[in-house]
Amino acid sequence: MMSMTEAAGFALAVVMVVCSIKELHWSWPLAIASSVLYFFVFQDSQLYGEAALQIVFALLGLWGWWQWLRPSVFKTPGPDIQRMSSRAGLLTAITALTLWPLVALLLQHLTDSDVPWWDGFVTALSLVGQYLLGRKYLETWLVWILVNGVSIGLFAYKSLWLTVLLYAIFLAMSGVGWRTWHRKMKGPV
Repeated sequence: MMSMTEAAGFALAVVMVVCSIKELHWSWPLAIASSVLYFFVFQDSQLYGEAALQIVFALLGLWGWWQWLRPSVFKTPGPDIQRMSSRAGLLTAITALTLWPLVALLLQHLTDSDVPWWDGFVTALSLVGQYLLGRKYLETWLVWILVNGVSIGLFAYKSLWLTVLLYAIFLAMSGVGWRTWHRKMKGPV
């Protein structure tokens, strides 16, 4: 059953992704507010990795907001949309593949989660995706496509139907984000 908390988090999250695609710094405070609301939704659904991730998202929201506001604060250019180097891509993959089992094992041994490996997967990749978003790496959208696709199944299993819809919208918006940032990116593609 949908709660008011889930509905409010849903609305804020949709606007947040639109702002991210448009490179509007307002995406970050919206992400913080949505994350706080979704912490409670996921905690109530025994998705403890997702709940903890919302706390991390709220904290990373402050960092991301600072990253994106830096041009106006320091009168220097902020990060431009960029592609990851092969080395950075490899390090990112290693990080994700290391985080996944660590998070899953923590969830398996410290909580009563019935989906620790799927929750751990989404949590680990979301952390990676959030870092890439803050640095404006084009590849963030590929990570979010994977995260959103897996999350749809996870949230359907938990009967979080409005959140399933949200992540289906996120999946589509991630494709739009990829295309939009790809077009905006400076330099050779």
